[in-house]
Amino acid sequence: MLILMAWRNIWRNKRRSLITSFSVALGVFLAVTFTASGDYGYTNIINTSAAMGYGHVTIEPKGYNNAPSLDKVIPKADLIRSRVIDADGVVSASVKISGQAMFATASRSIGGAFLAVYPDQEGAAENIFIRSIIEGELFDGPDGIGVVIGQKMAEKLDLKIGKKLIYTMTDINGEIVGQIARVTGIYKTGVDDVDSSMVILPIDRVRKTLGYEEGDATMISIFSDDSRRSLSIRDSLRDSIDGSSLDILTWQETQADIAGMITVDRTMNYLSQLLFGVLIAAGILNTMLMSVLEQKREFGVMLAVGLPPWRLFLLVVVESLIIGVIGLILGIIITTPWYIYMSRTGIDLGGLMEEGTDVGGVLLDTVMKFRLYKESAIAILAGVFSLTILAGLYPAYKAGRIPPVESIKEI
Repeated sequence: MLILMAWRNIWRNKRRSLITSFSVALGVFLAVTFTASGDYGYTNIINTSAAMGYGHVTIEPKGYNNAPSLDKVIPKADLIRSRVIDADGVVSASVKISGQAMFATASRSIGGAFLAVYPDQEGAAENIFIRSIIEGELFDGPDGIGVVIGQKMAEKLDLKIGKKLIYTMTDINGEIVGQIARVTGIYKTGVDDVDSSMVILPIDRVRKTLGYEEGDATMISIFSDDSRRSLSIRDSLRDSIDGSSLDILTWQETQADIAGMITVDRTMNYLSQLLFGVLIAAGILNTMLMSVLEQKREFGVMLAVGLPPWRLFLLVVVESLIIGVIGLILGIIITTPWYIYMSRTGIDLGGLMEEGTDVGGVLLDTVMKFRLYKESAIAILAGVFSLTILAGLYPAYKAGRIPPVESIKEI
């Protein structure tokens, strides 16, 4: 009975109720747009950053993250990887050695960084340098003389496929050592700083050069199919692996700059949505308050014949909730085609962004797309219902406080 009365009251002024419902629908549309673009953008940045070496979770020697050094190693890293790969949520893991080096040809030399890898542990999904190769290919084995360099480094050192490159570094004993490599591949990520400094080397050859034991490394990069599981994977590994000489860190810890940027941007995103929500709630409040004032005499009669004030309060809250439900349904109808298009095709913003625009060394995707996580969708639904109920509380309170005798006398 209460729902039927609320339904009839809403449609006494169809235009006002429809305008309010469409404002709620607009709020749903904007909330999905902001949240889905954020979910896609943040996930893309995190995954791209993880593919640059560290992974979603990283196992490192104690203190390596704060003070990287090639004399800090993980003994028998290959054995640890074989245990990690079976952990819940882990889709792949790779053993690596990373550090600083000098790279030179007969005429020039430049400083940079290297990442020594097993070719069979690296796939395009987990290694941005491999999937960015534009010329040549990755070296075949872990102990060959092949090397993959960035396009900018190739230009600076005048290198081509098949040309020789000399690299020097400091070994585990602090001695300067070097090797000769031959370029097998050239990559291009689009970030000039990365393309001019990062070199991919075969891990066993680097081990011999640095004086490492078989299986030693400086990191184990762990990848998940969902970056949000990083914390649970880290905690699980800490329980299963002796961490007395190891640090097990999430991407938020190894890539703190990117994590901070995402936190700030997400906070601004939420504040924008909150502002729109407040404006929409104000519209619902205005509609319900006008409805209460227009029905003041009727409410007085209902109170005079014995209707409890709390029932009248509940009636107005139900009216507000119904408007919210109608707005939500309209919002879903309006938003669904938009979401489908944006999740599959997206909008290319390349014309509005400079080439090579990056965040913390991670190239930004110029195509804006949508991805809405389940918890984000639940949060939007909960937000719509919360705002509509909150917006109806004050008008409901006013309805329950109407003096019956005085309101009946009014015309």
